[in-house]
Amino acid sequence: MLILLPPSEGKADAGTGRRLDLSRLSLPELTPAREAVLAALTTLGRSDDEEAALAALGLSAGQRGELVRNARLDRAATAPAGQVYTGVLYEALDLASLPPDALRTARRSVLVSSGLWGAVRLTDRIPPYRCPIGARLPGVGALSAYWRRVLPPAMTAAAGAGPVLDLRSAAYAATWTPPAELAGRTVTVRVLHERQPGVRTVVSHFNKATKGRLVRDLLVAGARPRSATALVSALRELRYTVEEQPVTAAGRPRQVDVVVTEL
Repeated sequence: MLILLPPSEGKADAGTGRRLDLSRLSLPELTPAREAVLAALTTLGRSDDEEAALAALGLSAGQRGELVRNARLDRAATAPAGQVYTGVLYEALDLASLPPDALRTARRSVLVSSGLWGAVRLTDRIPPYRCPIGARLPGVGALSAYWRRVLPPAMTAAAGAGPVLDLRSAAYAATWTPPAELAGRTVTVRVLHERQPGVRTVVSHFNKATKGRLVRDLLVAGARPRSATALVSALRELRYTVEEQPVTAAGRPRQVDVVVTEL
C-alpha cells in the first residue's frame, strides 16, 4: 500500500543534522528537478526585491524571515521529513509514538508531496523550508504545472502493484493523477462532519486531523490491504463510517467519504 500525504505549512524551526544532500533522497530520478527548484528558491530568497519574492511565494510582509531561511537551504541542517512536518495531520499521526512495526511500515509506505522536493519519504533528511505548491519561481514557473510534468514516472513506479490511499489536498493532488491502470486501486478520501442526522459539511482544519488519525489507525492495526476494496474494508473494520461514492467516469480513482460526528 502506498499512502500519499500533503506536506504541512507548519514545520520544525531548524534541522539538527547534516546538510542537505539531494542525492540521498528517495525517488532519485527526481534529483535534476529538485536541483532546479532548489536553485530557483534559494535565488529568490536572496533577491533584492523582497516584495516580488514574497509575492512569488504568496507570503505576507510579516513572513520575510521565510525568505532568509530559504536563502540558506543549500547549506542548512536537515532532519527526517517526518520530524520537519509538524502540522495538524502530523500531530495526529504522531510518528514518534508509533509501535516499531507500525513505524517501519510508515517509513516504507508513506510519500509526502512537496512543492520543493516533489515527493519525499518520512526518513528523507530535508531542511525546514517555505515553498507552497501555488508558488511561481523564476526559471521554473508555476510549481504545480512543473511537477505535473516531472512526477508521473516516479509516482507510478512508487505505487507498485498495491492499493494507493491518496490523502493529498487538491492542490497537491493536481501534481500527479493516477493513470487509468492505477485508478481502480486508488482511494481518495473526503472528510465530512455530520452535525446532526442528515446535515453534513466538509471540514478543513479537522479534515487534516482525521486523516492523520486514519493513517495512524491503519498502521497500528497492521493493515495490509492488497486492493482498493480491501482498503475500504480495513477502514470500516477500524470503525470508520465510510461511504463510497459512485465512480463518475472510467479511469477515475474511487472516492470515499469518511463521516465523523465529533471533531
